[in-house]
Parts: sequence; C-alpha cells; structure tokens
Amino acid sequence: MKTSQTTDTVLMVRPAHFQFNAQTAQNNAFQTEVADVQGLAVTEFDQMAQKLRDAGIHVIVMADSPSPVKPDAIFPNNWLTTHPDGTVVLYPMYAPNRRLEVRTDVLEYLEGTLGYEIRQLLDLTGEADRNRFLEGTGSLVLDRVHKVAYACLSPRTDKSLLEEWARRLDYALCVFHARDKHGQDIYHTNVMMSVGHTFAVVCLESVPDAAERSNLVRSLQSTGHEIVEITLEQVYDMAGNMLLLHNTRGVPKLVLSRRAYDVLTPAQTAQLLNHCELLPVDITHIEIAGGGSARCMLAEVFLPRQ
Repeated sequence: MKTSQTTDTVLMVRPAHFQFNAQTAQNNAFQTEVADVQGLAVTEFDQMAQKLRDAGIHVIVMADSPSPVKPDAIFPNNWLTTHPDGTVVLYPMYAPNRRLEVRTDVLEYLEGTLGYEIRQLLDLTGEADRNRFLEGTGSLVLDRVHKVAYACLSPRTDKSLLEEWARRLDYALCVFHARDKHGQDIYHTNVMMSVGHTFAVVCLESVPDAAERSNLVRSLQSTGHEIVEITLEQVYDMAGNMLLLHNTRGVPKLVLSRRAYDVLTPAQTAQLLNHCELLPVDITHIEIAGGGSARCMLAEVFLPRQ
C-alpha cells in the first residue's frame, strides 16, 4: 500500500465549552488564563473551517457534546489517529477532563454515515489508569511515508507506551528531550516540529543534548527533508505547530496560525514556499487560552473507503 504523508480530509470538533483548562496548565506553558472566550473561539473555529474548505480541503465538523464539559474538545488530534490500513488508535491523555473527549459516536459517524472503513481499533485509553500517557499527534509527529515517529518525552509522552505503540504500528522511533526557555519539558512534540513531504520545521535550539539533536537532524535529512529551523521564541508564537495537507487538486497546503505566519522570517517563508502554499488562519484566542494552535485542531482522516 502506497502511503501518503498528507490527506485532503480533516476532522474538526466545534467547541461547546471552550475555556482555559487548569488541569492541562500544570505542564502546558503556552496557556494563558482568559475568561469568556467560548464565543470568540467558535467564531475563530468557523472561520478556520471555512478557509480550509475554500482552499479545497474536505472538513468534517463534529459538534462537541454539551455534557460533560470538555474545555479542550477543540483539539481532537490528541485522542484520535487514523491510518490508511483502516486502523484507528485512541489515546490516553494526561488531564482527567481531557479523557472525556474520546467519543465512539465520532467513529460511528465516520464509518456508518460517511462510509469509511475501520478494520482495527487500538484502544490505549486504559493506560491512563496506569499513569501512562500518549497524546496522539501532539506526542507523535509522524513521517508516514518512511514510518518514523518523532517524539519528545514529557509527562504526556510515556517512553514505554511510545515503544509499544511503535511496535504495534510498525514505526521506527526518533526520541529526544526538548526544553522550553525555562528548562522545562516541552509538553508536546508538535509545538516544536512539523514534518511534511520534503521539509521539516524544527526548533533544534530546544533540544539541549547534542547527541539527541544530531540524531534528530540525521533522521530528517536521511529521509529527504529540508530542515527549516525555527527559534525557541518562535515556538512560543506557535511557529512549530503546523500541518501539511493537500487539497482536492493535490496542491500542498501548510496550515498554520496567523500568529505563527507573522513571526516567520522572510528566509523561512521562502524555504517553505519552495515546498507548499501557506494557509494562515486567525485563531488568536484559541491559542492564548488553549495553549494549542492550528495543527492541534486538525485530526487527519486517512481511512480507506468501504
């Protein structure tokens, strides 16, 4: 089976109770407490979904269920990944109120209503009871073509569970430690790097160990990726939290926030434009209160059709 790095279809969850999540703020340094952002978040969400559709990308929107309250339901990439062989993986999340986001009705909708085929379900959610966490494509930045998973270890990315995941899905691992400007673990790999077909955006400055940094560079270059290096300051503006998709005409589109786009240097932008078109979206309030950005809002759909 020929594997593509990108898809033209994404799942998004329209929030019912978006707000600052105190449970995730324990180890997410990118959140800022802001009150009454639900209305602003819905507006930003709807505008982003429409912009993706206007660019020729299929967007499946599921409404967040009103009960129980799930402040981070807007970030479905952390509890769900789908794969071209029909595998769906459900993930154990660090914050108890985020574990409520896992919804079997979403899978039923994909399969029963939209006609996707789910051949295997790998449910890892029970690992949370053993304090082992792995938060989907927050923890895992996937090179789907070469089957390499990049992961920085943190309280949300358990090494032993990561290794089990890699065995089950037949991926090689490139594991390292990444630190923020205060020397703390960066909570998710996808805020400091993104992998496309032929390029990788990565903050090498955040990887303090020289051997780990060298291994990361070697892995990316050996699989044909041009490295677009970003700074730790740019990471704080979500410049690492990007996702490459393609539209219905096969044109590669790099989805990123307006905030991330605005902090890219002309040289970085030129590098990226050699590989894809840029699609910035304005999600300022979602980023500030939620501590996640454009990539976090998109769960890619790679499932085969029935």
